[in-house]
Amino acid sequence: MALQKITPFLWYAAEAEEAARFYAGIFPGSRVTRLTTLPADSPSGPPGSVKVVEFELFGQAFTAMSAGPLDPFNHAISFVVSCDTQEEIDRYWHALLEGGQAEQCGWLKDRYGVSWQIVPAQWAAMVSHPDTVKVRRACEAMLKMVKLDIEALQAAFDGRAD
Repeated sequence: MALQKITPFLWYAAEAEEAARFYAGIFPGSRVTRLTTLPADSPSGPPGSVKVVEFELFGQAFTAMSAGPLDPFNHAISFVVSCDTQEEIDRYWHALLEGGQAEQCGWLKDRYGVSWQIVPAQWAAMVSHPDTVKVRRACEAMLKMVKLDIEALQAAFDGRAD
């Protein structure tokens, strides 16, 4: 497999391997591909204290490192999961939310503090539609939601919602 030109790299205080296995257990066809422990002293600790975990989610390579607290995760970076069905939204939402925190508009923070957006695949087409009235209705509906509801968003977009 060819190396990706850009790979997301996540710095965890201590739980990179645990997080990688958690994510790989949620998304089909995902796996941890390598675990490396740094054998030398580093600014983050003595030999053996820093772990680097390589994993894939839906074929996308990620790297994570357990290297002590530095900066907490925040909303400046999030991962968007595009879902074809409400069942898929529900599945990923509930799995990633376990031990985490629900937020508005399809966002959640998982138990590790990483932000995720669980969205319908058709959302991009809705918000880029040339009919601004439809787009406004869909956006107004989305802004009232926590977990996104495909049927309610579509109804708002189509003008069938209250």
